[in-house]
Amino acid sequence: MRFVGIDPATRTGVVALDEAGNVVLEVELKGAGKAEKGGLTIEQLVSLENQLYKLLKPGDEIAIEQAAAGTQKGITTGMIHGGLRSMIHRKGLAFNEVNPTWTKKYVGVSGWTKEEGKSRPLKDKEKKEAMKAATLEHFGYTHKSDNVVDAYIIARIAWNLFRRRELRQEVDRQPYQLEVVREILEKREAAEA
Repeated sequence: MRFVGIDPATRTGVVALDEAGNVVLEVELKGAGKAEKGGLTIEQLVSLENQLYKLLKPGDEIAIEQAAAGTQKGITTGMIHGGLRSMIHRKGLAFNEVNPTWTKKYVGVSGWTKEEGKSRPLKDKEKKEAMKAATLEHFGYTHKSDNVVDAYIIARIAWNLFRRRELRQEVDRQPYQLEVVREILEKREAAEA
């Protein structure tokens, strides 16, 4: 059994953990094919989907990050997220959705910083650096790709979701991590009701 975290984007991070939490797969996928200005081509999207399909195995427990609210590239984001979810479904697997704020919360990143006594949102690069630093601090894990770092966090969420469903104690026990797991399970239960 593996616990797979997926951070969908034009460069998609994928991490799989074994039952002991060891990394057994860490990769950043990029769709092959001719690029065009303004987004992802169908050729690149199909390539990205096929790469993910080949990586997934029967019995994988999967968590996939949702699209960020207010994304500037809505059509491309929608194509990627929908395409990857259909590949998971085609493989006969289920998945839990992880809101991007939950990914940050899982490692204690709020997305804000204080400057001269005022709070302001972290900018893209600052947010990525904060996530890398927090992941290293929490789990001793780092990777050159911020997409893979996020996928690692999402894989840990998948691992802990499984443990909670199986009535085993979660491995990640910070109050904010337990809260993320609880929120995901409650949302899923409400959707299934």
